[in-house]
Amino acid sequence: MISVLIVDDDFMVARVHRAFVERTDGFEVIGVAHSGADALSMAKDLAPDLLLLDLYLPDRFGLDVVAELRHAGSHSDVIVISAAKEVDAVKAAVRHGVADYLLKPFAFDDLRERLEGYAAQRALHEASPEDQAGVDRLFARSPASRTSPVAMPKGLSPETAQLVERTLRAAGSVGVSATETAEQIGVSRVSARRYLEYFTTKGEAEVALRYGNTGRPERRYRPTSVTPRT
Repeated sequence: MISVLIVDDDFMVARVHRAFVERTDGFEVIGVAHSGADALSMAKDLAPDLLLLDLYLPDRFGLDVVAELRHAGSHSDVIVISAAKEVDAVKAAVRHGVADYLLKPFAFDDLRERLEGYAAQRALHEASPEDQAGVDRLFARSPASRTSPVAMPKGLSPETAQLVERTLRAAGSVGVSATETAEQIGVSRVSARRYLEYFTTKGEAEVALRYGNTGRPERRYRPTSVTPRT
């Protein structure tokens, strides 16, 4: 589980953010702070993996909290959740190494997609790179993306797509279901199916229906380059 500290001075907003996080597989809220000082104290005591950080706090600007965390030696990642859309604020967030930036107001799916993208990137960081391609993945880029960024459908992240593709290739001719994919990479079944269907529409995967004794047939996905076993 990825531990999350929510930082927002609005009690009702913080409650909504907590509910959204707890609805996302693989994440748990371990604390809620309503000021910069509380955030620093709780981050020190709880060592969360991730902060969901508002910028407009009553005692200091949110990015000053990030700077103080780094000065104190904290390695917690940060996703900014704020109404601040000024270019200076966004650029400053990038300079501070913020993992993502989500504008208020937003829907549950908006936050879930960013959390799942963060989880996918975190999984890549935990794997030891074997070659330059592995190093490039840690920097969230590929050789192709250096010259022409790959446009993903709305709500899909390249990092998660990479994990789904890896699972799909590993499954070979046996194929893999959305449920199995979700369990392997730590996303929801609905999200896993969206990525698998994305590869199907690209022609990189195909679907086979497996019928059981009862209920609906199971959709199993396999890479198109694989010859089915006979």
